[in-house]
Amino acid sequence: MSTGERPRVVAIVGPTAVGKTALSLALAERIGGEIVSADSRQIYRGMDIGTAKATREERSRVPHHLIDVVDPDQSLTLAQYRDRAAASIALISSRAPVAFLVGGTGLYVRALLEGWTVPEVPPNEPLRKSLYERAEREGALQLHQELARLDPTAAKAIDARNVRRVVRALEVCLETGVPLSTLQRRVPPNYAILRLGVTMPRERLYARIDARVENMLQAGLVEEVEALLARGYGTDLPAMSGLGYRQIAAHLQGRCSLDEAVAEVKRQTRRFVRQQYNWFRTGDRAIHWVEADESDSSAVACGARLVQTFLEETQS
Repeated sequence: MSTGERPRVVAIVGPTAVGKTALSLALAERIGGEIVSADSRQIYRGMDIGTAKATREERSRVPHHLIDVVDPDQSLTLAQYRDRAAASIALISSRAPVAFLVGGTGLYVRALLEGWTVPEVPPNEPLRKSLYERAEREGALQLHQELARLDPTAAKAIDARNVRRVVRALEVCLETGVPLSTLQRRVPPNYAILRLGVTMPRERLYARIDARVENMLQAGLVEEVEALLARGYGTDLPAMSGLGYRQIAAHLQGRCSLDEAVAEVKRQTRRFVRQQYNWFRTGDRAIHWVEADESDSSAVACGARLVQTFLEETQS
């Protein structure tokens, strides 16, 4: 990239299991570029199978950033993610034509590409613990209603069922005395951006999810969760709230059968897909949607054309 040229970023978004990893690898190899993960679970070390990380072989083919950043009992705030992702994009832009921002965590993608100025409020663990205990005791809806009184704008943007985000918004309000929505300003970065969304018919995606969960079991998901528990990582950690981990832990702790745990993983993953589609709305005109077929070849062909046109149009 020449001096003064804007970094070029191709964001590949969409629901879990739709084929984002395969598409990003194919495009990065074909066009040149490196991948920045936008997945809030792939930041954790030792959590490989359940988070569907790119394999070591895949990472040897294309450099990846922001995978294996912290241990499961550590945290990475949204502000820290945004800053690290921006630094990775700057590095990639100095040596490659494009950075691919890839993942299903809409909060990460939007915070970076829309330039959210995220408040740097350190976690208050005792307060956070008391809020989680209230959510357990009074229900998530009650906590969300309190947020609506303190910060109606933030409450409107946060699903009442997303307890982690509700707790964080309340924590910021109570710590600073200022609504989270007031502290969050937007200063878009000076990037040239192409947004690609990957989708497929819902029933076919659900079949993929079922197959992926079965493949994870074959690859050693139960053993991965068992190893995490043996290392002292409790199921109350945010890291362990990722799909598959608490359900398999419940089986290992004798609270359900493996079949019941697997069925719950599949059910919760389908529910998560519906939430992701709310983040990445198919009607969003800023996103160029490509439909994946069984082999993902149609998404690769369409994506390659869109990226090539984007690079030509943004060439200085």
